[in-house]
Amino acid sequence: MPVDPSRVFRPVRIAVLTISDTRTPAEDRSGDTLVERLTADGHILAARDLVTDDAPAIEARLRAFIADPTVEVVISTGGTGITRRDVTPEAFRAVFEKEIEGFGELFRWLSYAKIGTSTIQSRAVGGIAGRTLLFAVPGSPSACRDAWDDILKTQLDSRFRPCNFVELMDRF
Repeated sequence: MPVDPSRVFRPVRIAVLTISDTRTPAEDRSGDTLVERLTADGHILAARDLVTDDAPAIEARLRAFIADPTVEVVISTGGTGITRRDVTPEAFRAVFEKEIEGFGELFRWLSYAKIGTSTIQSRAVGGIAGRTLLFAVPGSPSACRDAWDDILKTQLDSRFRPCNFVELMDRF
């Protein structure tokens, strides 16, 4: 899947949201991983925040990002597992207008090659609300690397062929 060097790269404005009951901003290695990767690839960090594993708090923060015209994409890390406190997918689905089912499916397929059947515990999701793309990935730095390096890096690159999310953004 090639990047077409004849096309112009358009940086995307991305918010990173960490969802955790235990992490502080100083201990947020997963959020740091996403920020390092997206900025290294030429995108703009539009915002960064941390909220607890609380569905109303997650939904409220997502709605604020969706309403903010400077945020085009939100990538969250954490809260996608299967424990009682893991409510990120439910909060994301409450704000989605359209779910991008293939994001979670592809994430788990790629993850299977690395962690085997343990990937079944991941509930990574993606979707669209308003004009904003929303992605929720597991809370480990390795899961953040996998999601960015193997999926989002190319889909958020306007030069990627045969198609990418960026070329569709004006039509959301």
